[in-house]
Amino acid sequence: QVQLVESGGRLVQPGASLRLSCAASGPTFGDYTVGWFRQAPGNEREFVASINGNGRETHYSDSAKGRFAISRDNTKNIVDLQMNSLKPDDTAVYYCAADQWTAQAMPYMPVIGGGYWGQGTQVTVSS
Repeated sequence: QVQLVESGGRLVQPGASLRLSCAASGPTFGDYTVGWFRQAPGNEREFVASINGNGRETHYSDSAKGRFAISRDNTKNIVDLQMNSLKPDDTAVYYCAADQWTAQAMPYMPVIGGGYWGQGTQVTVSS
């Protein structure tokens, strides 16, 4: 079983950078692909980025591509999401999730269900 705790969310101005962290517990963290998702008020939860167990395979949404970078350190059981050039549209609760899927399959996780989810961290981009 994997437990996930997100941190790093806060209020920032447009154009700023922010780094979110997802800390995991569990002895087999390296067996899991981890994804970042976000949900804004009134919207469905949407995929942002994912990284496979050994960190060699990543996948990004179109809105994240070129601005966000996902990385992981399996020695520390942490997956980070570096977000640059933030926009007001990036405002949402950000969640990390883990499952034994490929990085490319993670966008379907909110629809199919299952896996492990954190409690979320709020990111607000506003002047």
